[in-house]
Amino acid sequence: MDMSQYLEVFIDESKEHLQTINEQLLELEKNPDDVSIVNEIFRSAHTLKGMSATMGFEDLANLTHQMENVLDAIRNGKIAVTPELLDVIFRAVDDLEAIVVSIAEGGDGKRDVTDVVAQLKQIEKGEAVVAPKKSAPTYEQTYDEFEYTILKQSAEQGFHSYEVKVKLRSDCLLKAARVFMIFEVIEQIGEVIKCVPTVEMLEAEQFDDQFVVTVVTKISEDELQKRIMKVSEVEEVFVQPVDLYRPVAQEQLMEQKQKEEQKTVEQAVEKKQEGQEEKATGKQVSNKTIRVNIERLDVLMNLFEELVIDRGRLEQISRELNNPELHETVEHMSRISGDLQNIILNMRMVPVETVFNRFPRMVRQLARDLGKKINLEIIGAETELDRTVIDEIGDPLVHLLRNAIDHGIETPDVRRAKGKPEEGTVKLKAYHSGNHVFIEIEDDGAGISREKVLRKAISKGIISEQSAANLTDKQVYELIFASGFSTADKVSDISGRGVGLDVVKSTIESLGGSVSIDSAEGVGSVFSIQLPLTLSIISVMLVEIQNEKYAIPLSSIIETAIVKKEDILHAHNQKVIDFRGKVVPLLFLKDIFEVPVIKEEDDFLSVVIVRKGEKMAGLVVDSFIGQQEVVLKSLGNYLTSVFAISGATILGDGQVALIIDCNALIK
Repeated sequence: MDMSQYLEVFIDESKEHLQTINEQLLELEKNPDDVSIVNEIFRSAHTLKGMSATMGFEDLANLTHQMENVLDAIRNGKIAVTPELLDVIFRAVDDLEAIVVSIAEGGDGKRDVTDVVAQLKQIEKGEAVVAPKKSAPTYEQTYDEFEYTILKQSAEQGFHSYEVKVKLRSDCLLKAARVFMIFEVIEQIGEVIKCVPTVEMLEAEQFDDQFVVTVVTKISEDELQKRIMKVSEVEEVFVQPVDLYRPVAQEQLMEQKQKEEQKTVEQAVEKKQEGQEEKATGKQVSNKTIRVNIERLDVLMNLFEELVIDRGRLEQISRELNNPELHETVEHMSRISGDLQNIILNMRMVPVETVFNRFPRMVRQLARDLGKKINLEIIGAETELDRTVIDEIGDPLVHLLRNAIDHGIETPDVRRAKGKPEEGTVKLKAYHSGNHVFIEIEDDGAGISREKVLRKAISKGIISEQSAANLTDKQVYELIFASGFSTADKVSDISGRGVGLDVVKSTIESLGGSVSIDSAEGVGSVFSIQLPLTLSIISVMLVEIQNEKYAIPLSSIIETAIVKKEDILHAHNQKVIDFRGKVVPLLFLKDIFEVPVIKEEDDFLSVVIVRKGEKMAGLVVDSFIGQQEVVLKSLGNYLTSVFAISGATILGDGQVALIIDCNALIK
């Protein structure tokens, strides 16, 4: 019987069951005597075992079967739940996830699981668990057939294999964060197939200041070196081609792949509501769903975007012809297409829990590694965001959470001395407000010291001593987002929150969002991220500059105003206006975008007041056309660095209007 037709369903359902097991294991750690939790884990493991056996994935079925035996012994009271026991089960789940990812990537699902199976058997017999000792991998070990095949096929397809030796600066504050950023850079242009020391050791910062990665990529040695050197706090990068026959550790490859898979596995797109409803009502409730590949939704979205453009064209023709019947038909079509737009956008919406689900495991492991007690509270995980935003937001959140845990929350003895409970709390909260989603990361840790931030900012030349005195607390906290802010010496103990935050800020702003900080020293900090619900269809104000049309996103606009020429003031060689008691600089868009002058200005200026965070600016245009919903299209690969333009749209009359990036203008 051909099982390939069921493979996609098998992969999706396996990921859902593994996510349930992960979540319930964390619950079991909090409530070790709750048999209902063990039963829930057992049910998921049993279903996964049955599916695996049916599909012919033996390693998956065998490991799940052994896990089942241990869970059965726990629910029958033969074995007590301990952190050490849960560590082994978590390791087994890591292996299961790696096998599922391997299958999803077209592999055969084979994996060496003998060590973890042996540990599970030890637990089942009631013996103390002894973790197998792993010697550090050396270059003297040989390629296995799988690795050799990867490198051979890569070479045939024009890829190059390099050994990259990276040395970090000796005063690097948070080495693990820099390693993470270096891996991010490499994964954009190739694939890491090996690293020494292991990923676990790198993440735990168990290395001096250098490590070696083997990379497969199509770019040249020089380009690879340049890209890695762009990461701040990297001192040296040596790149050399790798001989295909050069020995590399099989064990190392497997550990590396496992860690990467754990980071990148996309958890289930939709939460199973059957289980929830069954719990709530005590009886089975049918929930009719269908799985749709995200690529099909992307195609549907593109087709609908074309429809939106045609709708705008029809509306314009209808106005020009002034035919009542045509007008009525177009109006009806606009209403229908509006409803269709809402349905398509809702279909693309994904609960943020698909990202949040990864964090409890990460927080548990970090807390154990750092010797801290941390309670992660997740609020509003059902809040929905567009899939395109979801895909990008994971890494910035990992950065902020790791900083909160590593440098925000104090160790139990320090918290006791301050009169705080030993267990620190990190809250991860998501909620809707208007056309935006807010994600907040709040901790009850040490907070941010205003004085230390200012001292560091002044020493780095980011601000002067004169301007430092006039800054509000919020403006001071904003300084830690400055690039290079975190490169101070180790004596400074500003909680290390500057590390990598420049990257977090730029990623969020590239999504059309913003990030802000609020903090009280000794009490804690809140990082608040504001994101748009969707990136594809946006509301804009259309404006005219000479004979050209431009679009300004409504989310950036405070209001529009007509200003007399004589009301314009001059300050620091800059034209400004007094807007409700605030001095707002004027930006003349016709000069910035070098628009050919066809007609002269009159005595009044049309101004669009826009805002980015605390800063405001007045964009001077020739006239306002009106509000409109437009489809945001990128300018393509050839026009990636056009200043202050985020994309373009096609208007109803077929003209192209450029969409202005207000953040870049104010910056």
